[in-house]
Amino acid sequence: MRADVVVVTWHGRDVLASCLEHLARQTEEHRVIVVDNASADGTAELMRTRFPELTFRELPRNVGFGAAVNAGAALGDGDAIVLVNNDVDADPDFLAQLLAPLREQSRAGMVAGMTLMPGREAVDAFGIQLDAGLSAYNRLRHERSDGGADPGLLAGPSGGAAAYRRVAFDAVGGFDETLIAYGEDVDLALRLRAAGWEAAAAPAARGVHLGGATIGVDSPQQRRLAGFARGFLLRRWGVLRSRGALHALLVELLVVGWGLARHRTLVPLRSRLAGWRAAGRGSRRLPAGAVDATVSIGDAVRRLRTAR
Repeated sequence: MRADVVVVTWHGRDVLASCLEHLARQTEEHRVIVVDNASADGTAELMRTRFPELTFRELPRNVGFGAAVNAGAALGDGDAIVLVNNDVDADPDFLAQLLAPLREQSRAGMVAGMTLMPGREAVDAFGIQLDAGLSAYNRLRHERSDGGADPGLLAGPSGGAAAYRRVAFDAVGGFDETLIAYGEDVDLALRLRAAGWEAAAAPAARGVHLGGATIGVDSPQQRRLAGFARGFLLRRWGVLRSRGALHALLVELLVVGWGLARHRTLVPLRSRLAGWRAAGRGSRRLPAGAVDATVSIGDAVRRLRTAR
């Protein structure tokens, strides 16, 4: 199975260099495709001088994560499309472990790898878990990396450490480019499930994630983009007409209320309305098996307070 590893970057020159150095040590043969979202920090010079052997696409403007991944995927022809955040340092066997489920499970259309926090003692994310209101949580977030905790139901991989079967990725149209950042991996996972593909996990596919190095944790831009994604997903997947409507409304009221009380801003509300409008009319049916009904309102609040 041939793999194209797509790394999207934006103003991440220093972390990108480390990421690419770690990818060069992989035990699995692969092709690296770097897509730069119009950085102004010397990324293009770095690629030309230190990594001239890699495929490099320099975009004229920042088109967002999903659109950049689609552009990178279009440059390759591998059987698998692997996504690695520009601030992830992958272990040498990361790629081999991540591809194994695609080789062994014919209906696996996507695979979740595991990212670790610096120091490697705690998990950053091990794919995505969805509650009844379609809020997304990083599985095993803050849990010990040596195992023992229940990871929860896997809805799909996080875009920071993921593998997709190319035929599945192409069949559903890749990432929806309406979503600039946040939520695009959730939407893709749901569309793949709706098309009959399954999600698999690769716990031994590991890398260290610096976390929040591109946009910034809880920055105004992050709140705006995350809010837009929430509004988009709520409408596209008909959440407010589902059994999870009350759960979703309670969580959204808490998030918007926190933005108003803590940051004195209505950005979370306005961005959700913008995302709702962008999703357009009509909704899709949530595929079976994607939502983890065991995540209660109390669990949701706790995980939101600890950065999911």
